[in-house]
Amino acid sequence: MWGRRQATQDSEDTEDAADAFRREALTHVDALHGFARYLAGTDSDADDLVQEAYARAFAAPRQYLPESNLKAWLFRILRNVFIDRYRREAKGPIASLSIDDVDDSVLASAAPPSFDGITSTDLEAAMLVLPEASRTVILLDLQGLDEDEAAAVLGCAPGTIKSRLFRARAALRELLKDYAPIRRLHGL
Repeated sequence: MWGRRQATQDSEDTEDAADAFRREALTHVDALHGFARYLAGTDSDADDLVQEAYARAFAAPRQYLPESNLKAWLFRILRNVFIDRYRREAKGPIASLSIDDVDDSVLASAAPPSFDGITSTDLEAAMLVLPEASRTVILLDLQGLDEDEAAAVLGCAPGTIKSRLFRARAALRELLKDYAPIRRLHGL
């Protein structure tokens, strides 16, 4: 009799823990959707990515280590879903500008431009011109992940994240550097 009662209690504890895990995971849905939107390019594809990421996370809650960062773990799952989808479809994201192709002299001399008049639509368009790797590192930074957490998501060293983030920001500045003065000239 005691064994049956103990098994019932263990089952209830497991269900409570799973419910708590799901509730906490769902608090990050907006951040995941924003990240997925930039990876996928459309809201419907982003919805699919987020749904698949949560399905994978909820199917394997024991793989999450409670002492680690749940948000970073979910971002990693989402990124892996994105990569898996492109591999399955036998097409990859098209990169128009490689982060490693930005000249170091441009990086060294790149002063932050004035962003007066730039709208979120303009910034989004500039972000979409960047390759997936550049968008990813910028978006992880914007979501508040530190270098260690972003490194865990991307599966690389924190120093690599610092370098990629520096180059991605410089590439974004380069794309937007002439934007504000042009808008002022045209009275926009």
